[in-house]
Amino acid sequence: MTRIAVAGGGIGGLAAALHLLQAGFDVQVYEQAPRIGEVGAGIQISPNAARLLIRLGLKSALDRAGVRPQAVHQKRWDDGRTLQRAPLGAAVEETFGAPYYHVHRGDLVELLAAALPPERLHLSHRLVDVAETGGRVTAQFENGASAEADLLVGADGIHSRVRHILFGAEKPRFTGCVAWRGLVPAERVRHLGIEVASHNWMGPDGHVVHYWVGAGRFMNVVCVTEHGAWTDESWTQKGRVDEALARYEGWHPMVRGLIEAFPETFVWALHDRLPLPRWSEGRITLLGDACHPMLPFMAQGAAQSIEDGATLAAVLTAMQGDVPAALARYEALRKPRATRLQEASSANRIRFHLPDGPAQEQRDAALAASGDRSMANIGWLYAHDAGQGT
Repeated sequence: MTRIAVAGGGIGGLAAALHLLQAGFDVQVYEQAPRIGEVGAGIQISPNAARLLIRLGLKSALDRAGVRPQAVHQKRWDDGRTLQRAPLGAAVEETFGAPYYHVHRGDLVELLAAALPPERLHLSHRLVDVAETGGRVTAQFENGASAEADLLVGADGIHSRVRHILFGAEKPRFTGCVAWRGLVPAERVRHLGIEVASHNWMGPDGHVVHYWVGAGRFMNVVCVTEHGAWTDESWTQKGRVDEALARYEGWHPMVRGLIEAFPETFVWALHDRLPLPRWSEGRITLLGDACHPMLPFMAQGAAQSIEDGATLAAVLTAMQGDVPAALARYEALRKPRATRLQEASSANRIRFHLPDGPAQEQRDAALAASGDRSMANIGWLYAHDAGQGT
């Protein structure tokens, strides 16, 4: 039986482990933190990822923890005028065969971890080195432990140690964008009457996204603005609510009301990265943010990491455990799609932040005329089945 070590116990690593285990492989997950958890707030699980999680038997857990939005509602920054309102809910589920969920990151990590047999999850294992000899990969950990496997998957995030070992230090590019996030208890914003949808307010040099998470107990809010001075990429740095509010002077009262309701806010700088030339070396490969980090403007970061794990399990099965052949196929299948989404996310950064003027008017007219979220336009993303391995 092929033995697989997964470095990283976040969304991508845990989902990959479940897909690989379901396919019959011997999988062990090594997470550097002393407990399973996820910083951050909300994420969007579109049908391309939801169908994969449902196959893992997680539908009931997702229904309990998540929220099913009825639409994507894109609006103008100052007067709240609708630029486009595209259906989600039943329409998307009927068209693509799987629901659309909004979920708190922590809830998703917990339900993934609960589905994994506890003996396969090893906490407080910080990877320090990886070596491949004689058709085996050996991982060394800071606590003195080591693990041997036929394949090692680096699912260790945007600051991946595995990627650093394989390909050297990277050079992230600061986009100039800074984001504030807040998780607002429902009772603080109940009076605003916010529909169960994904809301995107587009304005000059910034945009604001918000939606319900935690089974409707919280409103997840992310405010992105250009020309920020903050350069730290960490998600855990505390920010100041008054600074966030000042950036959105003149914006619609609902936007300002959401920011004013923040119990606290965290601030981070958005960095972009060039696509890697390749993801694999010998019997070592990368997954999720470790190989294709993307700006959050397509809401696909977590979904694409879930897709990675499903495809990896499918190609390993098809190649009957021939690891080098499977990794070549995995990369050939996944890299073009992930790169397309990296590029689309970067393009949305510009599109969402247009100043009022001719380009903004052209964008708004295009949204009203056909819409980038129509079923026909979004089908390439939502209809994809990464578990087919073809």
